[in-house]
Amino acid sequence: MGYETIRVEIDTRGVARLTLDRAQKHNALDASMIAELTNSARVLGADPQVRVVVLAAEGDSFCAGGDLGWMRDQMAADAATRTAEATKLAMMLQALNTCPKPVIGRVQGNAFGGGVGMMAVCDVAVGAVDARFGFTETKLGLIPATIAPYALARMGEALARRVFMSGRIFGADEALRLQLLARVVPPEALDAAVEEEVAPYLACAPGAVAKAKALTRSLGQPIDDAVIAQTISALVARWESAESAEGITAFFEGRKPAWAK
Repeated sequence: MGYETIRVEIDTRGVARLTLDRAQKHNALDASMIAELTNSARVLGADPQVRVVVLAAEGDSFCAGGDLGWMRDQMAADAATRTAEATKLAMMLQALNTCPKPVIGRVQGNAFGGGVGMMAVCDVAVGAVDARFGFTETKLGLIPATIAPYALARMGEALARRVFMSGRIFGADEALRLQLLARVVPPEALDAAVEEEVAPYLACAPGAVAKAKALTRSLGQPIDDAVIAQTISALVARWESAESAEGITAFFEGRKPAWAK
């Protein structure tokens, strides 16, 4: 598969490694990566040779969230363009969430904003003990909108309210308590821990695994077209706000936004 922002490698067992490959940008989500992740999730989901997908990342960060240049472009765009781009982001997350193959997250470094959303669409996420996390959108005058259904499905409202609005950074042990991570291990043990999560699936009937995953989604918190549309509208509204204009402008100017104390 030929991609520019991600890599996809499939081993002889049918384990696909889907790697975010914008290390120099801390794997921030831009339009190209969003499109390539959407496509790869669909291709891997439909490939009968693929048994498990490992979602990983190159470099010092798992995913730093939305690319700020991409977000700045949305603020300068018209409403139709903003809606179209927000829809692409939302559908990328849904493509990963509904992938019929088990998805195992390998998380190192930083996972902020959309990076936490990427963790939440994994069936299991294993993190390094020194990793850091945060729903950082509110620091920019934005909100964690398109990732919200997946984060809430993973954490529940009570746990989400501890970290969802404050923008504060928290560590791997807290991410474990918040149910964003299933396991926390030393960095040097991360690959072995991921392999321990992968191995049991290779002894299972792949069709049964896919049906069992679909059943859990259907019985859990619904993430349907109406929910996704609500998150898109919420994100577009914040892109159009004076707060987001100030927040993103302040970031690029290297200063605090007007509301920061």
